[in-house]
Amino acid sequence: MTMKKYVIGLCAHVDAGKTTLAEALLYHFGTIRSKGRVDSKNAFLDTTDIEKERGITVFSHQAVIRTDDRYYTLLDTPGHADFTVQAEQCFSVLDCAILLISASDGVQSHTRTLWRLLSEHGIPTFIFVNKTDIMHREKTELFESISRDLDAPIADLSGDIYENSALACEELFEPYLNGELNDDMIVRAISERRLFGLVWGSALKSENIDTLVDMLERFAPSCPEREEFGAKVFKITTDQGKLLTHFKMTGGKLSVKDSLGGGKINSLRIYSGTKYEQVDTVYCGDVAAAIGIEARAGDHFGCEQAGIQTRIMPVMRFSVSAACDSHTLFGRLKAMENDIPTLDTAVSDEVTVSVMGEMELDVIRQLYQDAYGDTITFGSPKIRYMETIRGSVSGVGHYEPLRHYAEVVVRIEAGEHGSGIIFGTDCPEDILSTAKQRTVISALESKAHKGVLTGAPLTDVRITLTAARLHIKHTEGGDIYQAASRAVRQGLMKADNVLLEPYYDLILCVPHTALGRALNDLNAMGAEYEAPEITSMAVIKGYGAVSELWDYQNEVRAYTKGEGSLEYIFKGYYPAKKQAEIVGNTGYDPTADLQNSPDSIFCSHGAGISVRWDVVEEHMHTDGIDDDPISPVYDEITPAQIARFQTRLYSDEELMAVFERTYGKIDRPERQAMRREPERIKTPKPRPLPDGPDYLLVDGYNIIFAWDELKELARTSLDHARHRLEDILANFAGFRECEVILVFDAYKIKGQKREIERRGKVTIVYTKEAETADMYIERTTHELKKTRRIRVATSDYAEQLIILGNGALRVSAGEFLLEVEDVNRAIRKMIEG
Repeated sequence: MTMKKYVIGLCAHVDAGKTTLAEALLYHFGTIRSKGRVDSKNAFLDTTDIEKERGITVFSHQAVIRTDDRYYTLLDTPGHADFTVQAEQCFSVLDCAILLISASDGVQSHTRTLWRLLSEHGIPTFIFVNKTDIMHREKTELFESISRDLDAPIADLSGDIYENSALACEELFEPYLNGELNDDMIVRAISERRLFGLVWGSALKSENIDTLVDMLERFAPSCPEREEFGAKVFKITTDQGKLLTHFKMTGGKLSVKDSLGGGKINSLRIYSGTKYEQVDTVYCGDVAAAIGIEARAGDHFGCEQAGIQTRIMPVMRFSVSAACDSHTLFGRLKAMENDIPTLDTAVSDEVTVSVMGEMELDVIRQLYQDAYGDTITFGSPKIRYMETIRGSVSGVGHYEPLRHYAEVVVRIEAGEHGSGIIFGTDCPEDILSTAKQRTVISALESKAHKGVLTGAPLTDVRITLTAARLHIKHTEGGDIYQAASRAVRQGLMKADNVLLEPYYDLILCVPHTALGRALNDLNAMGAEYEAPEITSMAVIKGYGAVSELWDYQNEVRAYTKGEGSLEYIFKGYYPAKKQAEIVGNTGYDPTADLQNSPDSIFCSHGAGISVRWDVVEEHMHTDGIDDDPISPVYDEITPAQIARFQTRLYSDEELMAVFERTYGKIDRPERQAMRREPERIKTPKPRPLPDGPDYLLVDGYNIIFAWDELKELARTSLDHARHRLEDILANFAGFRECEVILVFDAYKIKGQKREIERRGKVTIVYTKEAETADMYIERTTHELKKTRRIRVATSDYAEQLIILGNGALRVSAGEFLLEVEDVNRAIRKMIEG
């Protein structure tokens, strides 16, 4: 019997009891003889001194559980928001995950962040509600709260498994009624994230651990077996100066002395806590650490494809100072990046690092002091900007001090959002051999390219090698690096550069009384947001610049007296709205950055001289440098060129003579013979227009938050905005003589029944519980389309597509506003005339 292998991640909001659950599982399977405790500083997976002292998980750790027919690898991930990057690194290698939720706290802000990350990585997830021994709410109430907050089909597997699964997942309901539901169907639903199993228990008191284990054994998706070699790297660590590359085998096998990632494997280890087993070979489903290879977190090998890019990344930079010189400090912090991957140490006028938050700053201080016996201090946080370009541009670089030579030409193009830097070559082999092209590309890849606006990292561009010249005797590796770096910088100096700033996706929850203040703040910060969801709290979803949202959490807590909350997750980098101001405040001079110079070095009279970037093309040795290869400039066509072209054209008579010599004389008139007979297309008779008045359906809240006047009113009172929209539509309906149905969402109000009011030719509908406005509009459109002409006003694109499919005319919020303004002008003209 083949042993099934599982890689299971444990993740949770800090203090939910995740490490305690790991202890309970290890003890249940007999991997450890006694359970450790976080507060006793003897937990099996809290392996470092800093974790034992602080009582939190800072780094991800691995434990192995073996049974007769199963092989589990547990990955215990950090729970604090500042260490989410380490947690997300592990998500790329998981077969499934266990998300812990504290019964006393319910779904918390970081729980939602982890849930979204698990969803984006497509990881099947089980839920363990921990600390039920101190739960102060009824199970039913808490279960409904979790299902609502996570917005997911969750089945309580502590009770009747089949019945609860069928009630949660529609696809399982019919098989359940027919008596055909089985474990394989539930496993498939869980694997496809159509169902999420939940178990109640207490990790500290080992309550229901056996139920959780039974759920995993019956329903957890295992690692699929593949014979073709494949591997994913998810983190890098060090052990006594040795670099450890942690990876999961996703196919085939790998042995000591095999080559991988530009190196040869000297040793293979399978860790469990602080201990490890030295092995000669690892197989599909194993999680191991290799010594001797060079790789980075996120690298993939063999048949494995590139996974989803990490969503979480630090967006703030801090300056760092210590008693040692900046060169030594830079080297020390650089060495720490293996343990803290987000650090991204850089040095120019000062040493800076990227950090997620205050907790991570404290950890870095302690790790530095433990390693070097010295203290470091951090300056004020600054936004971590990035740069890209618009369009395309060529760049040239030349490096020729005495007895050195290299010349490189590149094309730099704007890339897709979030793509980073992609390198390629479009250089003919008769100009440069394939082997030498690879050398130049390696030099381009080894450079941390900076933008020329603020010196921020370059991203979202494609850099293509188009030409190069090397000397058989005088070219060395460093020469190629210098020429390649200068080529990129010279191109950027000519490009249309764009400054990018980080953005957060946000969820802002406030009491109804604070909704006006919240909307006003978001508008002042330039945030974009959807119409608020009105339940027991007002929930606003949107996104905004990190520079505006930074520290807004504290403000929310203050003006809501602790009732409100702000959750955010990194969205990506987008063009900065205040680029000129930010660039001016930075004061960066790209020509003075000697480590990233755009100028080139030429040899003159036996000495190297610097040539400015803006005149360097005049001195280059490579031909065919094109400043705009994507958009070539064509010369103007003159009348003389047209006349010369016409003299080379054959006349109709000459063409006809050639045709007849080839195919014989034709009887039809010559001009008709050269034409194709037109096709006769039968067109159906138009369907008669429907009788009766026209109908206009309006998505109320959608229009309110799309029109500036109503949006301004909604900041202080949604009631005022609703009444104002009703007034506008009453005038519109009376003038156009059409029936208007105004629909407002009330689907999240518990126990809400559909309410219908009539005001002249305007029918006002408040939807019932579990019925959204677009659901009501879609159904009404379908019912009326055969007998009435229908238009629907909304700015919801998905809703517009549904409307179009049902045969109704769609009108955007902006177009409808123009119609309303035309009607108002006509009414005023009638009154004045």
